[in-house]
Amino acid sequence: MKKRILLIEDDLDMQILIINYLENYDFSVKAYDKPLEALTHLESNKNIYDLIILDLMLPQMDGFDVCKKIREISNIPIIISSAKHEIDDKILTYDLGADDYLSKPYEPRELVIRINAILRRTINNNKVIGDFELNEDKMEISFDDYLLDLTKIEYEILHLFLSNNNKVLSREVIANAINSFDYNPKDRAIDMHISNLRAKLGDDSKNAQYIKSVWGIGYKFIG
Repeated sequence: MKKRILLIEDDLDMQILIINYLENYDFSVKAYDKPLEALTHLESNKNIYDLIILDLMLPQMDGFDVCKKIREISNIPIIISSAKHEIDDKILTYDLGADDYLSKPYEPRELVIRINAILRRTINNNKVIGDFELNEDKMEISFDDYLLDLTKIEYEILHLFLSNNNKVLSREVIANAINSFDYNPKDRAIDMHISNLRAKLGDDSKNAQYIKSVWGIGYKFIG
């Protein structure tokens, strides 16, 4: 699955250069030239990004304040991309929570190397299963590069399915795998949760691609 990058850079030529180069290396990039707009977007979408590339010389507010604001709402890795070369600026960004610093001008290939090095350290627990990416530490599951908005029970059911790909699971087995869930074979609670999960995956129960019903038993997940 493509790793998602948020780029905050007001130099539009530099912005286009970085976007085109990173997309050639199979990254998905969302770019902003105004930091206030980027921060507003990030507050509602902080769980979908794997890394942030941040310029320091920006309109509206400087990159140091932007870095500080990001750290107040998220632990997403930050790479500073700046024409500032002073050691004091570099030290300050690290003190504010940045993970790396690249002084402009630099070869775009070096940026890719730095990104991959950080992602190896921070996302090495992710499991990719078909169209899904599972992060057990964060209890998050992405589908087709989008982070799913799941309830705790939906997460546990989908986690169970992903761990038992192509296996038929009875309703009782599914219920027993869910923490704090009392199974009653007479109610349809499991079916209701799976119906909600199908809706979030865009999976039609009559022609299911992922969660298939097995008559009289339960369900079979095909990742």
